[in-house]
Amino acid sequence: MTKYNHNMTRRKFLKMAATGTALGVAGRPSFSFAKEEYDLVVTSGDPAAATKKALEALGGISRFVKKGQRVALKPNMSFARTPDFGATTHPLVVAAVAQECIQAGANRVLILDHTLHRAELCLERSGIREACKNISGAHVQAFQERKFFKEINIPQGKVLNRVEVIQEVLECDLLINIPVAKSHSATGVSLGLKGLMGLIWDRESFHSRININQALSDLATVIKPQLTIIDATRALTSGGPGGPGEVKKPNLIIAGTDPVAVDSYGVTIVPWYGQNFKGRQVEHLLIAHQRGLGKIDTDQLKIYRG
Repeated sequence: MTKYNHNMTRRKFLKMAATGTALGVAGRPSFSFAKEEYDLVVTSGDPAAATKKALEALGGISRFVKKGQRVALKPNMSFARTPDFGATTHPLVVAAVAQECIQAGANRVLILDHTLHRAELCLERSGIREACKNISGAHVQAFQERKFFKEINIPQGKVLNRVEVIQEVLECDLLINIPVAKSHSATGVSLGLKGLMGLIWDRESFHSRININQALSDLATVIKPQLTIIDATRALTSGGPGGPGEVKKPNLIIAGTDPVAVDSYGVTIVPWYGQNFKGRQVEHLLIAHQRGLGKIDTDQLKIYRG
């Protein structure tokens, strides 16, 4: 099991975040609905209702899911924590996305993660397995054996040239990333890009042998969810990634096709460690932006709020 240093402080985060001025410009096109162009969608309300509202604002899940496709959903269910801890994606958010995918004609929806704690406890205590058990065609699974991972090359890697990824993800037609908004002892915050580490076999190397922020950017060049939906119904603003810590309740869902833009907005919704931050102050987001993987300045984004 990966061990974390839970002593992240505001000073450490600020020091870690001070990485200079961005050089790159963003890459992904905006999506359109209601004759408007938006970079991302932010909705509020109860978890299931806000999620469905966000998907509707995006133009409907059928914009992404086609009949007969195999869909992989990547929530955070790495920790054996109940939803009130804020360390895992809210089960009703996951269930709402899974249900919408099935209704759009997906042949199978696999809800997956490489859990850090014991798989059975994670699936049970997160509430995700229970929430999805009656959705026909949806399956919740934790991968903890190396045989389920396949090595791929990272042609543009700076510190990461190869990585072992859950094979189901490599074979699916569509990947939807559904992270929870939380703090993290190594990266300051854990949102969509950081959550992609739950799809790889060797997490420990990111923490001990290579620069984690550069590695996350490398990973984002080969694992590209077509949609990112941040569960910000709760935000674990300290003590992350596993908690316990301070949990705030923004009651928001943040969604879009640009993973950097979605994360960058997610940084701004609550104070972390008692202080407000912007996306540019989070090193792995800044690096990803500089590499052209997405937009980072939220004041320049066109946002639908509902």
